[in-house]
Amino acid sequence: MFTEGKKYKVFLEYYYMVAKIINILEDVLKKIEPEKEELNLIKNTVKEFIKDLTKRTKKSKIKAEIFVGGSLAKKTVIKKGAYDVDIFLRFDNKYKNNEISGLTKKLLKGIKNVLIVHGSRDYFRVQINKNFYIELIPVIKVSNPKEAQNITDLSYSHVKYINKRVKSKKVLNDIRIAKAFCHANKCYGAESYIKGFSGYGLELLVYHYKGFLKFVKAMSKIKEKVVIDIEKDHKNKQSILMDLNSSKLDSPIILIDPTFKQRNVLAALSDSTFKKFQTDCKKFLKNPNIKSFEIIETDLDKVQKEAKKKKQEFILLEAKTNRQEGDIAGSKLLKFYGHLDYEISKFFDIKKKGFNYGGIQSARYFFVVNKKKEILLCGPRISDNKNVKKFKKQHKKTFIKAKNICAKEKINFDIKEFMNNWRKKNKNRIKEMYILDLKII
Repeated sequence: MFTEGKKYKVFLEYYYMVAKIINILEDVLKKIEPEKEELNLIKNTVKEFIKDLTKRTKKSKIKAEIFVGGSLAKKTVIKKGAYDVDIFLRFDNKYKNNEISGLTKKLLKGIKNVLIVHGSRDYFRVQINKNFYIELIPVIKVSNPKEAQNITDLSYSHVKYINKRVKSKKVLNDIRIAKAFCHANKCYGAESYIKGFSGYGLELLVYHYKGFLKFVKAMSKIKEKVVIDIEKDHKNKQSILMDLNSSKLDSPIILIDPTFKQRNVLAALSDSTFKKFQTDCKKFLKNPNIKSFEIIETDLDKVQKEAKKKKQEFILLEAKTNRQEGDIAGSKLLKFYGHLDYEISKFFDIKKKGFNYGGIQSARYFFVVNKKKEILLCGPRISDNKNVKKFKKQHKKTFIKAKNICAKEKINFDIKEFMNNWRKKNKNRIKEMYILDLKII
């Protein structure tokens, strides 16, 4: 039982902690608020772009509506080094799915700095300046979400829902804080090289939990798979399991799309990303700090110096791919990183590692390792006389383990020697993984 004194002490500690968090969140909000001049420039540029696109659409007699999507439309823009604005060209459903990208390309004829982004449906990136670009996304106008042929076809419904439901300025601000928190902790984005929270997913979660702090607290306490059905479109959990595709049920949180009950908004969220996010949430709640909202790049010089002190080896690698920058390149480079991690771990104990992808066609990996004293090599089955003889020729001391001929081999090479030899021996494998170049920095 708590005495009155202890109760008062606990209350004071809680009060000061809450006050500290409120002050931190107020400071975060000031830091992530885009400059008025920046925001006005973006809005004016978008306005002019839409005006020009409307003229082009009418002139071409194309039946399509134009609408702004993403954080600009939902009033949840945060300050970034580079801004992007989603503009959707909503084609009448008389057009076929496979022709709307081509029609959009025709409408952009004569506009400078246009990049085609290939995907399930091609869209277009218009570079306005080095810090700002517009993504023009062709979609089909659907009256029923079931008619959607691409996830982007639902974007109009998503904007409409958030703007209708989220009226509170506090919740809008908390959504922006949540986005900054996830950006800083590298779990913002549904791309396959991140497997984190989409912008729409965060908007729904913060709205559902009625604020950032409650959202973070709820996330930190999750131990089993959670189902969130904001609009209560399903009768029960069993109904959800029946309605949703089994491949969409693997995520640690199932968040039913309020605009389409057969969709899990967080289907891309992986267990590993979520566990890391939970750790970040707990860390913030235990010791609230503004640094939790700041992107901190790994200090490789510091990592290298610490490795040297501990007599560990450090290696920095750069891999390049020919795949399209963004989700495709990122996923290929991440997959290759995982493959390297596995190959290195056969001969070295990995103490630290890191993957850094900046949205282009290359990524950097670092590894801090200790050489293993020896490794176990298992050869053919002892019944395979021909190959057993070959194995014995290659290894002086052999022994039998689980009906296989085996040997122990001492490691007499460092990480750089290993990497150079591995690269030479695995040229074809590297190519098969869409890696054009792998070098030691």
